[in-house]
Amino acid sequence: MPSSERLSIQEVDASAYEAVGGLEHYVRGGDLEPGLLELVRIRASQLNGCAYCLDMHNHDARVEGEDQRRLDTLSAWREVPDLFSAKEVAALALTEAVTRISDEGVSDRVWDDVAMQFDEKQVVRLLLAIATINVWNRLAVSVHQRLPERP
Repeated sequence: MPSSERLSIQEVDASAYEAVGGLEHYVRGGDLEPGLLELVRIRASQLNGCAYCLDMHNHDARVEGEDQRRLDTLSAWREVPDLFSAKEVAALALTEAVTRISDEGVSDRVWDDVAMQFDEKQVVRLLLAIATINVWNRLAVSVHQRLPERP
């Protein structure tokens, strides 16, 4: 278990955070539901083992009104298909495929399921959401980013 943060990217070079923040701004500016985006962020963060992002996005999901049971079972979403909509299932499958891109790429089946649930502009925004959380995860895990204090 990392005992201390290696460095604070934001303190060393705030413009680095601003660059990724531009991607985040684009993702949030579309018509994808905030709850869906939080599920995507949480699932990628689970796969990447990013405690900082898991802490943040589970909190944010609860603030958005996400059901705790769905959060508790998100890592095993395929086992509880009745808890997630077809749109969420497609987004989660794409999240896993893109996050683990070196395993198999994105299969035609995963792509076709996404294309059935989202229009092309939403697919672009979803892909950017997945790519962006993967950037945040890699930064936070690399520097052992500390969890924020909670009241």
